[in-house]
Amino acid sequence: MIKLITGKKGSGKTKILIDQINDAVKATAGNVVCVEKGSTVRYSISRKVRWCDTEYYAIEGYDTFYGFIAGLLASNYDITHVYIDGIFRIGGRDYDALGKLLEKLDKLTGDDVSVIFTVSADESELPESVKQFLK
Repeated sequence: MIKLITGKKGSGKTKILIDQINDAVKATAGNVVCVEKGSTVRYSISRKVRWCDTEYYAIEGYDTFYGFIAGLLASNYDITHVYIDGIFRIGGRDYDALGKLLEKLDKLTGDDVSVIFTVSADESELPESVKQFLK
């Protein structure tokens, strides 16, 4: 299941994400993963979260990012939640490529894993391929 937290820069997306991550850790018996470029949320989330910096793994672009997430899920069947902060910092501001990534991840995860992204954009800027994941 894919969910998006959208809004312009400074609108509070990361704060919402941090709260959701910490709530998920308390509520799930599985593993929670947080992926970001840099370390914006690292020190604000529970130490029980598996935190990953895309810079450390040299992840750039949506195809590489998809492979990274698929690898995480393939190596750990206990992952219940994956949180991604700032997807445009990881993959670039290509709305169509983001839409394709979301569709591929939705097929990969189904209802078994919640994948939540922060997207620095107003909903009106997003194409339908991305908007379909606004819930």
